[in-house]
Amino acid sequence: MKYRQQVAGVNYAFDGLVDVMAKATPLRSGDELAGCAAGSDAERAAAAWVLADLPLDTFLNEAVVPYESDEVTRLIIDSHDRGRTAPSRT
Repeated sequence: MKYRQQVAGVNYAFDGLVDVMAKATPLRSGDELAGCAAGSDAERAAAAWVLADLPLDTFLNEAVVPYESDEVTRLIIDSHDRGRTAPSRT
């Protein structure tokens, strides 16, 4: 899913949850070397804004690590009680 946010009149687009999470984090040299860091402070702010506005269900529906290949991801998704978070979705 694509995410978009405007900061100071500039539109920023992110390719998915992984991209948003990578670009919302503080600047690190390793992220720059890997090519996943935000290109500017404004892009980092836009990514953080997108991340702050995402409902919890997004993290359950758009797994960062594939469900089939990661035991921790399976544990989190399988044990999550969606009924308990329903009041926060309204």
